[in-house]
Amino acid sequence: MRLFFDLVDNYRMTEKKHLSFPNRTDSLRLAIGVMGIGTSGPLVALSTMPILTLIFWRNLGGAIATYVINFRSVEWRNREGFKWSAIAGVVLAFHFMGFFLAMRYTSVAAGTALTALQPIFATIFAVFTGHHVSKTSWSGMLISFIGVLFISGVDLHFSWRAFQGDLAAIICAALAATYVTLGAKAQRSISPTTYTTICYLFCAITALPFAITQGNLFQFARREWLLVLALILGAQMLGHSMFNSVLKRVSPAIVSMVVFFEVPISALLAIWWLGQNPHLGIWLGVIIILIGSAFVVIGRTDED
Repeated sequence: MRLFFDLVDNYRMTEKKHLSFPNRTDSLRLAIGVMGIGTSGPLVALSTMPILTLIFWRNLGGAIATYVINFRSVEWRNREGFKWSAIAGVVLAFHFMGFFLAMRYTSVAAGTALTALQPIFATIFAVFTGHHVSKTSWSGMLISFIGVLFISGVDLHFSWRAFQGDLAAIICAALAATYVTLGAKAQRSISPTTYTTICYLFCAITALPFAITQGNLFQFARREWLLVLALILGAQMLGHSMFNSVLKRVSPAIVSMVVFFEVPISALLAIWWLGQNPHLGIWLGVIIILIGSAFVVIGRTDED
């Protein structure tokens, strides 16, 4: 419980230190990052590789790629940074489990929109630790809750499996809020590249025992390996790594706002690549959630 309180306090402190908008370089990194993660949902939905095996290979590949860039660093000896990076990696693994499950069970549009509830959970954490929350944030949470009801109601009406995917996406949004906070804490003492290497490595290590229970780790069709490679290069290196690289200078609130653009990018790619055309109620719920989440982020910035 003490760790939970420390994390929320760290989130608040980080936002207070980084309220300015990103400079041109960081804006470019965020733009590249959101295009990278926008490919994640559709690529996961296209793959038939077992979820935990896919998580393992994606993050092992990401760890190797970032280590090659940064192998001469002496920051590996920084115990504080290593500790928080490792914990972030474990949390990231469980976040991916929820996200990948959501992409397989519900539509990409619904799953990514529900994952975008990340700032809502950061605000809820703040409430439980006694922090003040503005009326704007409260209004945003109420609006987002209405959007969740729209999506989950439509999915439950049409498919129990899709509703399960919605629940997985909501859980992974809470884990994403924790992961971003841990990342900001780790990068107080180590560089973004060192952080991402350790984080991805521990994410892969966490997923490996579960992946082994699913059986085969190697014997997959060429198409599956190409999808893994696309996930490593797109979602992992150009997505998560770009976002991690700006957390030292840019507020997590602003990063969360930019991540909202993942939803339309993923939804459009899902229409193109997968032929998904969600029910009108899903699209309405997506729009409501994004509006509500934007209110929450704006409200949190105003609080500081």
